[in-house]
Amino acid sequence: MWASDLTQVMEQDHQALDAFVKGDPEPKKKLFSRRDDVTLANPFGPPARGWNQVEKTLERAASQLREGEAIRFERISEYATADLAYIVEIERYRGKVGVANEIAPNSLRVTTIFRREDGEWKIVHRHADPITSPRPPESILER
Repeated sequence: MWASDLTQVMEQDHQALDAFVKGDPEPKKKLFSRRDDVTLANPFGPPARGWNQVEKTLERAASQLREGEAIRFERISEYATADLAYIVEIERYRGKVGVANEIAPNSLRVTTIFRREDGEWKIVHRHADPITSPRPPESILER
């Protein structure tokens, strides 16, 4: 039973990305844990911890996106137990980012961790960054 529930929440997460890249954070917000240990690390800023910070970070990120659409999700890895699961994916979408006037393709390398809370699967951690192809070693240097 838990596996089918988990699959359903993962699909809801994918659908929520489609709304998110149109500037609507609400479907994504509904999937996140409200507990103090929830974390979010996205390409727009430092990691957030705790629901209040995560909610603000989701809203700020969605405000930078518009006229987008999710294109596909490439599953790299997954693992699940009855109470904890993770997926690693490449999320591909297109849309307008920041002040850009052109719709452009975007890809994110994403790790999402789900936890069962009170009988429901919730996102307890999400990390997303734009590293989806090889980069030179110097790319990690702070400038």
